[in-house]
Amino acid sequence: MSGIRIVLVDDHRVVTRSLKAYLESFEDMQVVGIASSGEELLAHLHEWKPQIVLQDLLMPGGWDGIETTKRVLSKAPNVKVIALTASVDEARMMGVLRAGASGYVRKGADPEVLLSAVRAVARGKTYIDPAVASRILQSGAGHEDLTPREAEVLRHLALGLSNKEIADALAIGDETVKTHVGNVLGKLGVDNRGQATVQALKRGLISLEELD
Repeated sequence: MSGIRIVLVDDHRVVTRSLKAYLESFEDMQVVGIASSGEELLAHLHEWKPQIVLQDLLMPGGWDGIETTKRVLSKAPNVKVIALTASVDEARMMGVLRAGASGYVRKGADPEVLLSAVRAVARGKTYIDPAVASRILQSGAGHEDLTPREAEVLRHLALGLSNKEIADALAIGDETVKTHVGNVLGKLGVDNRGQATVQALKRGLISLEELD
């Protein structure tokens, strides 16, 4: 059996069983492990070798979803984390994105949203639940102005392009892209591409459909 290797992290067995049955009904999905806490996940991370960790933000034990995300990425930087949560709070979302998560999906979302999130994140994109993104769009962007070139770089960042791909798309040098990326993150006051994606949405540089 092959496909996107997924680990589920939630302390509710009904939730994980339902998610496993749903995800594995698609040929490109494989659930390789289930954990009830961040500690259990970390103990089995190298054994399971997931591509995607789909985890609740609120879990029992000493670690919440944000702390678990930090520890997962510290131990396995290539793993992609999707936060699955009942919250639609922007501060909490930005917190888990700051920790390095690549996706944020409501527990009440349609199953198709979760499916889109897993596939998009597996392709290297950031995925924000459309219902959450809609609320973000209403809140507006910050006041720091970007130059037209920085806005172009931000758009390409949000679409999941690497620095090399951005350089090719804009016909500029790799070092120039690196400088632009640093300037963009600094002006926006964000730490990574996931948070930059939120800002790109707020500024209308990308649409929700393009994130799918």
